[in-house]
Amino acid sequence: MTETETNLYDVVVLGAGPVGENVADRTRAAGLTTAVVESELVGGECSYWACMPSKALLRPVIARADARRLPGLREAVQGPLDTTAVLARRNWFTGDWTDDGQVDWIKSIGADLHRGHGRLTGPRTVTVGDKVLTARHAVVVATGTRAALPDLPGIAEVKPWTSREATSAQSAPGRLVVVGGGVVATEMATAWQALGSQVTLLVRGKGLLDRMEPFAGELVAEALTEAGADVRTGTSVVSVTRSDGTVVVVTDTGERIEADEILFAVGRAPRTDDIGLDTVGLAPGSWLTVDDSLRVTGTDWLYGVGDVNHRALLTHQGKYQARIAGAAIAARAAGTDLPESDPWSAHAATADHESVPQVVFTDPEAAAVGLSLAEAEQAGHRVRAVDVDMSSVAGAGLYAEGYKGRARMVVDLEQEIVRGVTFVGPGVGELIHSATIAVAGQVPLARLWHAVPSYPTLSEVWLRLLEAYRDN
Repeated sequence: MTETETNLYDVVVLGAGPVGENVADRTRAAGLTTAVVESELVGGECSYWACMPSKALLRPVIARADARRLPGLREAVQGPLDTTAVLARRNWFTGDWTDDGQVDWIKSIGADLHRGHGRLTGPRTVTVGDKVLTARHAVVVATGTRAALPDLPGIAEVKPWTSREATSAQSAPGRLVVVGGGVVATEMATAWQALGSQVTLLVRGKGLLDRMEPFAGELVAEALTEAGADVRTGTSVVSVTRSDGTVVVVTDTGERIEADEILFAVGRAPRTDDIGLDTVGLAPGSWLTVDDSLRVTGTDWLYGVGDVNHRALLTHQGKYQARIAGAAIAARAAGTDLPESDPWSAHAATADHESVPQVVFTDPEAAAVGLSLAEAEQAGHRVRAVDVDMSSVAGAGLYAEGYKGRARMVVDLEQEIVRGVTFVGPGVGELIHSATIAVAGQVPLARLWHAVPSYPTLSEVWLRLLEAYRDN
């Protein structure tokens, strides 16, 4: 019989992705002993199967697309991408799926790493193999999400791609069917079409990127089509089989589509099904409901941070939440109030989950923060949308010949602040932080007039938006 080893810590963190790492960093900085538990690679989904590899795949695609829009340069980049070199660079960014560097970082902050599958076995208690980790103050669930697959007969035998296979594949399939219309679907369709695959994108809804302003999905769909992808909206998959290596997809219209691989990018599910939630009165496999300090409702010791609380499935938002959770845990461990009165810590222990920025790294890029027009109206705000063609900005013409893009600012008419902003066009991902500051800071439009954009940059779109609001 194996002897059980008991370890006592101030904080135990389940999950060593960016969220768990940031929680541990904050609790260790506060002097709290911290254990981090990880069953896979330290660094998590973002480092090995999501943010880093996907953007490494997409960067050469976008750079070539931008180059092809410039006279004097387009002639030099008409050939295909070197897929082997792109994949090798992607492999480098993932560390070839080894986590030595991230393990060293965990050690450098003074946290203890426990490898293995961690499960709650009661309040403040986590079991990892033959080890029992007991937390004096807090257990943090930062286990993230996994790709959800549709309930189709025989889908397991097909061995479809999920986001993990799409970002880690070592060669481009000749024909790739992508099912879905969200961020993963559009980014991977963009990447693999450019890397040599013939992509067919099947979207059940009316358009792409349906959580953004409608024009975002329209412009991305138009560009994918121009790049050679076959984009079909209003199309559902009713069956999928694989025979002799060939995938056969049947749609709701009875059409058969053959491919070498199929990627399902139709949503995410929380990794909470096998972490012992039932031992503390919670439903296994559920999203965790939390307050604005990220503490799970009905507990005084359990925190759900990042994807598992379903507020925003984005790495940067998860890291933001981790900073908040770390501040809250440290304050409560010290027996003090949450630090809302300190100007440097204002809201450091209470989360803002409305001013959420996101960039979709397609060609063109789509970036948004805050509320869309429809969301603002549904929330009861009296608002007006201000739209500007990005090509009206001098910097757009310099950025690319034939620049296509659009910007929208959603203005609260009663407070005269910005509720939301959406940009679509080449290079607009670098604009979104200025919009995030305007939305999160509730900067009055009267002050935004004094934030003078440098000429000639894409940022001058802010001046065009303010002028359009004033003149209409």
